[in-house]
Amino acid sequence: MAEVDYIVVGSGINGLVCAALLALKGRKVMVLERNDRIGGCIRTEAITAPGFIHDVMATTFVLFITSPAYAALAPELERRGLAFAHAEVPTGVLRPDGRHLVLSRSRDANRAAFEQSATGDGAAFEREMAAFGTNAGLVFSVLGGQLWSRAMLQTVAKELWRRGPRGFAAFLGEALVSARAHLEGRYKSPLVRDLFAPWVLHTGLGPESAYSGEMIKVIGFALEAAGAPIVKGGAQNLLDAFGRLIRDKGGVITTGADVVRVDRDTKGQASGVTLGDGRSFAARQGVICSMSPERLYRGLLAGADLPVEITEGLGRYRYGKGNMQIHYALAHPPRWRGEGLDKVALLHLTPGLDGVSKAANEAERGILPAVPTICVGQPTALDPSRAPEGKAVLWLQLPEAPREIKGDAAGEIAPPADGRWTGAIREAYADRVEAVLARHIDGFKESILGRRAYSPADLETLNVNLVGGDPYGGYCGLDQFFLWRPFKGTVNHRTPVPRLYHIGAATHPGPGLGGGSGYLLAKSLP
Repeated sequence: MAEVDYIVVGSGINGLVCAALLALKGRKVMVLERNDRIGGCIRTEAITAPGFIHDVMATTFVLFITSPAYAALAPELERRGLAFAHAEVPTGVLRPDGRHLVLSRSRDANRAAFEQSATGDGAAFEREMAAFGTNAGLVFSVLGGQLWSRAMLQTVAKELWRRGPRGFAAFLGEALVSARAHLEGRYKSPLVRDLFAPWVLHTGLGPESAYSGEMIKVIGFALEAAGAPIVKGGAQNLLDAFGRLIRDKGGVITTGADVVRVDRDTKGQASGVTLGDGRSFAARQGVICSMSPERLYRGLLAGADLPVEITEGLGRYRYGKGNMQIHYALAHPPRWRGEGLDKVALLHLTPGLDGVSKAANEAERGILPAVPTICVGQPTALDPSRAPEGKAVLWLQLPEAPREIKGDAAGEIAPPADGRWTGAIREAYADRVEAVLARHIDGFKESILGRRAYSPADLETLNVNLVGGDPYGGYCGLDQFFLWRPFKGTVNHRTPVPRLYHIGAATHPGPGLGGGSGYLLAKSLP
């Protein structure tokens, strides 16, 4: 096979974005994927019953459609079949007592709903969104820009000049506030607080984490502006569009290609890769790896003489909570006992802010939460093609699951001696979740045609980069994020090996479906 300019190892959203943008630059790219399909955490299958289409892991693409990557690629992807289904009611919360609140894409409706919950909360939300709007340029620059760059230095200098030292320091201090402090300090209604509290879990944080309050603002702003879109016909259609784009521009995609080594030339530069079956491929300009730090440095660079900051960084690198997915095929759409909940794209079932905090703390300590936070996606409410006519699918995510099990907060499930998830534990925990759904949905158990659950261990089996089932590429706390992701000495997406680059959730700008690291690297490469 002819030599290529760049080899991209790993075909998650960052790998695909990077490969597509490089291909559009006229570079010849090769994408190598160890699994039998591309996509990473994007995977669509009929896993419950015939005719029911499920996005097994990622399903909501608000971060993608609001990203610079999508802005650059949208025309090309749409010409190759990509289309989104949108929801007017992107999210909501449902408490155990049946009280609920939703967030729509209408500012007027949100203000009225929040005012009904507590006088002044509608105005408070409007103030917060207006204030965030004035800061959005700086916030999104830091969250999605190249941190070690002249452009970022200029952005910070401009803001420092505009705000003054005290004003800039005040902004930074406010940006570090926890979600609990932010929500309790802004809103009188516990229900309004409960609406936003679960969303910090989707950023790899908890309600008490530093800067989680700022992420609440980002999420509220994005959901109200862009909703919670899903890909029409299943997320596989996004992958198909990427595959067509890369191949149309002369790129090569090879699945079942397990890269085991990054090869280097006599100057020590990355020059290609070797697969487990002995095949080797050369790259003229560089090798790009979208994977966990563990797999890159202890796998593909095993035996290499690495700088001490890398070896120490690996030893200190921490992973976050695990994740669990549950999928249902239903004989008919869920009959929620709360009015209007059937139209909500992503509905959180939780006791609220304190419940989220408690369950997150339990999971972090290796305990199965007694009352987990349940994120219920309703794809067929947006895209009826996901199920046979008159039927429905549900997509459930449990963002608080222990990577290793030490106990059960409810005292009902015996922890395994080795701490590992088993099929029996997975199904018993799924039963706990199902019992919660049954309390809120009339005739739920009778409507079930099929159920499929994935424990954190199952998710790691599907994607080797989900270490312990952590979908965020590593703990996202302040000390392991921004300038310090993945390691304290990391500079953008460079590695100690010249022409070897590292992208993916473990690198800045972190996890999510925005394709941020792939976009930033592709922009910077010749």
